[in-house]
Amino acid sequence: MNTSFFKRTFAFLLIVAVIGLFAGFVLPAQAQDGKAVVRIGSKDFTENYILAEIYALALEDAGFEIQREFGLASSLVHTALVNDEIDLYPEYTGTGLLAVLQLPLETDPQKVYDTVKAEYEKQFDLVWLDYASANDGQGLVITTSAAEEYDIRTISDLQKNADKLRFASQGEFDLREDGIPGLEKVYGKFNWLSSRVYDNSLKYEILKNGEADVAPAYTTEGQLTDPQFTLLEDDLYVWPPYNIAPVVRKSVSDANPEIAEILNAVNEKIDTATITSLNAKVDIDKEEYEDVAAGFYASLQ
Repeated sequence: MNTSFFKRTFAFLLIVAVIGLFAGFVLPAQAQDGKAVVRIGSKDFTENYILAEIYALALEDAGFEIQREFGLASSLVHTALVNDEIDLYPEYTGTGLLAVLQLPLETDPQKVYDTVKAEYEKQFDLVWLDYASANDGQGLVITTSAAEEYDIRTISDLQKNADKLRFASQGEFDLREDGIPGLEKVYGKFNWLSSRVYDNSLKYEILKNGEADVAPAYTTEGQLTDPQFTLLEDDLYVWPPYNIAPVVRKSVSDANPEIAEILNAVNEKIDTATITSLNAKVDIDKEEYEDVAAGFYASLQ
């Protein structure tokens, strides 16, 4: 037999074997200028769209090619990150602590951040970048007229005056551990003048129309920019912090250390008042979230 034939055949089979061995191994995608392609995800609500777009613009400005994978269900976005379907997304420290890690409630922002940062790297090989001062947590909103009439600025003040006020609940808030039961463990009983259940989407109209005085809220809802509403201070710290931070796959962060530098600089500029104002531009003024994010990012330059 021709030995050169066997050599060629062996070489061919070796190449096939090598290709088969590495068929499942995919190198990170690269943009044309050599920068990595970064897949940014977002949850499916206004604030997360805005944050993800701001992060995308900042990284694009630095030369990264961005694939936007926005609008993922909140219950699925962490899994998408772990499963290498996206590379980063905006998350909340309280969500990481309670929903993902299922650890005991903690109210100190730095302790919560330190815990999630350590556990995410250990359990999931994910990196939390620096957290923003912006806190999208649970709160209570009162009409400013009622707040002024009864001199109410804190939840302690509210509890003392609950018998004069009408509460617009969303039903589940009366039962959730981080709702009325949690509040009453710390602040005491809330003896409302009345309490009725309303759809969450209607609560600000209910307050504005004088049908109720107090309602549950999240601390960065755009409607809170309206001077008719006052967000009360959780002065006894019932609720955990929900500070905003990008969470990144460690392999991506290690390969592209400038990502942390870029996004940390952006996150430093995002406080509660700022993100509330950006939410208002979309949810109240009906601007496109892309335009709102672009306007904010331009203001940083």
